[in-house]
Amino acid sequence: MFDFLRHQLRAMAGIFKRDFKIFLRYPLNALFRIIEPVLWFAPVFFMGKGFAVDGQNVGFQAYTGTGDFVSFLLLGTILSSYVSSVFWGIGFSLKNQMTTGVLESNWLTPIPRITHLVGQTLFNVLITTFNSIGVFVIMMVFFGVNFDLTSIGAAILTIVPMLISIYGFGFAFAALVMLMREANTLVDAGNFIVNTLTGANFPVTVFPRFLMVISLSLPLTYGYDAVRGLLLGTRTLLPLHQEQLILVIFMVVMVVFGAWVFIWLERYCRRLGTTGMH
Repeated sequence: MFDFLRHQLRAMAGIFKRDFKIFLRYPLNALFRIIEPVLWFAPVFFMGKGFAVDGQNVGFQAYTGTGDFVSFLLLGTILSSYVSSVFWGIGFSLKNQMTTGVLESNWLTPIPRITHLVGQTLFNVLITTFNSIGVFVIMMVFFGVNFDLTSIGAAILTIVPMLISIYGFGFAFAALVMLMREANTLVDAGNFIVNTLTGANFPVTVFPRFLMVISLSLPLTYGYDAVRGLLLGTRTLLPLHQEQLILVIFMVVMVVFGAWVFIWLERYCRRLGTTGMH
């Protein structure tokens, strides 16, 4: 058992090293990944300020319990970046391997397919973490964002099961990429739909009832809500401990379900003979 785990960790470390070397070939990309979120965020910040009174948005406060829409939006943006990193790390890397014709040869190695998928996201998640810290510092200095940093430990413990559950989405998503052999549209559409339905940029309580049902069935909704409740003091959809329990339960359910979907569709694609096509 220990040998098996050691081999999987070595394989993921090798994939991480490969992605790190590729990243170093484009040094300006590192700087751009920090600046880009700020450039996207700035117009929304100034537009929101135009509808605020004394820095607070009264209408927004009625839905969330806080008028600090800037911090609310920024926190959602940072958390949603992890969703994007997993989706792009799994889906787009898989498509790149299909395009360059190395997917089948990579999968001939004695490493489980799931290990490949997880390894392809590790570097993206690490870079996303560094980028998020950089964006957070910039926002605090230039945009006056304030979080309750005394609850940062509890927030991190809440984010961990949420991040793991995202991998469940990512596994199932990778299966769709293999089946449809298209990554860009699937990643963009999937990332947008998931972040919209889970309330990355607004409170889900503004949804009509039929969308609320869908939103409340997604574990990420409770992740965003719980972290905001801890760091911003917003009203949560459920008591905080219940939302954290939901995240832990869904962490297990989504990973198992996503892995099952991927394994099933991957076998189906092999029977069709389309694994190496693009």
